Amino acid sequence: MSHPIHWLTDDPHVFPHHDYAFHEPNGLLAAGGDLTIERLLSAYSLGIFPWYSEGEPILWWSPDPRSVIYPQKFKPSRSLAKLLRKGQFRVTSDTCFSQVMRECAAPRDDQGGTWINQDMIHSYSELNKMGFAHSVECWLGDELVGGLYGIAIGCAFFGESMFSRQSNASKIAFATLCENLSAHGFEIIDCQVHNSHLESLGAQEIPRDDFLSTLEHVTQKQPTGVWNFG
Repeated sequence: MSHPIHWLTDDPHVFPHHDYAFHEPNGLLAAGGDLTIERLLSAYSLGIFPWYSEGEPILWWSPDPRSVIYPQKFKPSRSLAKLLRKGQFRVTSDTCFSQVMRECAAPRDDQGGTWINQDMIHSYSELNKMGFAHSVECWLGDELVGGLYGIAIGCAFFGESMFSRQSNASKIAFATLCENLSAHGFEIIDCQVHNSHLESLGAQEIPRDDFLSTLEHVTQKQPTGVWNFG
């Protein structure tokens, strides 16, 4: 690390400039603070998000490059399009937000633990009640088998996590999300950092400065219609 980490003050609207983010670990910008509604909304509108392990101070990130998906350009693969046409799954939104977060927090075979703790579930559930956080649920009969959640500010959606208990369930949820975001005038989905699963859904990496420039104007726009689909 080339400089000491920046510790946040009590002011929920004050974050260091993105240029102060570390190159290694990529994007680490600040530590401390809290998960109040004011701080979370301020952070996301600036392209900053919390990610930390239980027992650590809250860590705030702004990686470069940034992984994004443009919902208007999303095209499901041939196999996914076939699944969507079959209608095997039922997709809803905002019917069980906290449950989706808890499912995303559940241990996975490829992970030793989770970064989604009880404090995060509480804060993001409050954001859901205020209309800023949303979930998409994928059902097989009456069983919740997949889903995702994230934050919506203006015409930007900040994807946080997804889970799948049935093959392709999270992809079905994501494809439905993209279709509805596009219909509502959303212009960008923040996927934060690259991974192979997101790449398979069409995520691409762009320079952080380009992401922040886009974010500056799309967060000021208003989506068309209300968030309600499924």
